[in-house]
Amino acid sequence: MAPTPRRLRFGVVNEVVHETAGGWLGHVRRVEESGADTILIRDHLAAGPFGPQLAPLAAASAAAAHTSRLRVGTMVLSNDYRHPALVAHEAATIDRISEGRFELGLGAGWLAGEYQQMGIPFEPARTRIARLEEAVQIITALLAGQTVTVHGAHYGIESLALPVAAIQRPRPPLLIGGGGPRMLALAARHADIAGILPAPIRGGQDSDDPADRSPAALRAKLDILQSAAGQRFGDLELSTFATFEVTGHRRRDTEALIARRGWHGISWEQVCAMPSVFIGSAGQITQDLHARRSAYGLSYYVTTDHALDHLAQVIECVGAE
Repeated sequence: MAPTPRRLRFGVVNEVVHETAGGWLGHVRRVEESGADTILIRDHLAAGPFGPQLAPLAAASAAAAHTSRLRVGTMVLSNDYRHPALVAHEAATIDRISEGRFELGLGAGWLAGEYQQMGIPFEPARTRIARLEEAVQIITALLAGQTVTVHGAHYGIESLALPVAAIQRPRPPLLIGGGGPRMLALAARHADIAGILPAPIRGGQDSDDPADRSPAALRAKLDILQSAAGQRFGDLELSTFATFEVTGHRRRDTEALIARRGWHGISWEQVCAMPSVFIGSAGQITQDLHARRSAYGLSYYVTTDHALDHLAQVIECVGAE
């Protein structure tokens, strides 16, 4: 069973942070003008490894208020930083004020040093993921308009309902991101969008082993998703982080990427075959996007907004077909 064929969508993760509100909001409007579908905000207090970050829910609200078409979302909220009832309330509120343009991305939390800085215990992955699954069930029930009572291993809620309703029904789309088998299985069971990390998180660190980005590695992740999702696998939207670089020198610039990332023992042809790497002319990248949608079901690609100019050329080429 393959996921239902979907149109290609493109999101950008916000890494460009201006010193002034006007500068940042102007950047958000440029994201909308580029043709991108979504702007996504990470959830980190620590400056590393992505640089300074805006607070995700406040930033998503501001982005929604200053755009008319662009969807806004989180990539992804760390579950341990907020109570799920508050997350549901924030999500419903942002969905209302954006007139139904919010996407809620959730994760189990992974940056160990940030937990330590905030004095939050960084528990084993199994515990964090179990807590996330309990939270997801609470959040989805609240966003669906239910009155929730839970006496779980991690949360206790008594007859709680949200005071406002989201616009999107049955709720705003839920993205769950992960690269390891437990997180992928959780996404398969509960998410509308499975955010497949090209490389899994290992030991509280974001790894960058090129073997994790190979076609074989992606197929193994898809097998996990399909096994855990069962009949709902066909309804999942499959997403991944991607590298986009529009160039007339495909081999040269792919070899430059290999050098920047410190990869060894891998050819430029192998990197070009990675499902999450797109280097070449806008036309070549467009062909690769269609081929990978057919081969893997991937249709929602997310990249840094530092690559916005490259992505805009790809979006224009995709739209011109």
